[in-house]
Amino acid sequence: MLSVICPIYNEEKYIAACIESIMAQDYPKDDLEVLLVDGMSSDRTREIIRDHMSRYPNLRLLDNPEHTAPWAMNRGIAEARGEIIMRLDAHASYPTNYFSTLVRRLHELGADNVGAVCQTDVLHKTPKALAIREVLSNKFGVGNALFRTGIKEVQEVDTVPFGCWKREVFDKYGMYDTRLTRNQDIELNKRIIRGGGHIYLIPDTYCTYYARETFDKLFRNNYSNGKWNILTVYYTQEMNALSLRHFIPLLFLLSLLLPLIAGLFWHPLWLVGAASLLAYLTLISIVSIRLSRTKGLSFIRLVESFFVLHLSYGLGSLAGLCSLPFIKRKK
Repeated sequence: MLSVICPIYNEEKYIAACIESIMAQDYPKDDLEVLLVDGMSSDRTREIIRDHMSRYPNLRLLDNPEHTAPWAMNRGIAEARGEIIMRLDAHASYPTNYFSTLVRRLHELGADNVGAVCQTDVLHKTPKALAIREVLSNKFGVGNALFRTGIKEVQEVDTVPFGCWKREVFDKYGMYDTRLTRNQDIELNKRIIRGGGHIYLIPDTYCTYYARETFDKLFRNNYSNGKWNILTVYYTQEMNALSLRHFIPLLFLLSLLLPLIAGLFWHPLWLVGAASLLAYLTLISIVSIRLSRTKGLSFIRLVESFFVLHLSYGLGSLAGLCSLPFIKRKK
């Protein structure tokens, strides 16, 4: 049996399409249960789910009063009856072969975790939303995250989006770290690798993730991501709980701020910060020109999207650093 766990909170825009893509899977329905673990949604999410439960007997709704995704996953795993556990996201849709392909590859590869490429899309095809979509799939935007940029053959990787595990993986490597509001999947995957496990990204199927479509939502989401990069390392006391790419925006931001501050005492240092900013703007302009020509996207919106993504991520990481003296590390 396959137990699919999906943490949710206020997903009324996405949950119906997500459920329908789950129920359209070619995986045997008698061997499938779907656990939607809700952080006590205040919109119509629960009403929509209950409507679908009347049609799909293998669909269950669980409460998550702690609200965060790691608590939802741990609750789902504890309630699950399957020998195989899979995590999904409600902001995504899945082709009909998604479940069957991941489960087959899990066994074929002898893997501890298997995932597929996550294609980024938007619900509304405005110039701004299309630019954001492109930036979140571009190497200059998201670094060497192969699950975002794509692969052509099976690769062993440090993390995958969502995941598909044999149940005993959680007995061997532990459950989700409930201290982490973000990065809980990456931290678990890093823990699996440190314990000698193997994680694979496969090209046989994919999922489609629906991104934020405005700059303010993009900023808020990635500010939080950047902040939790620092807090993840702080709580776990593991520098390799994340990868180098997660800290590049912080290094860029520091290359601007440190010369600016030091330049108050020796003005020529301001030129160092100016050179860093000029180099960055030149790079994103070159990339944006190429993308605007090849994909017919707005050059201005692309530049804005790159800048908002990197700046928000870096500011979040800086805020995380500044908050460390004021927080107590939870066990």
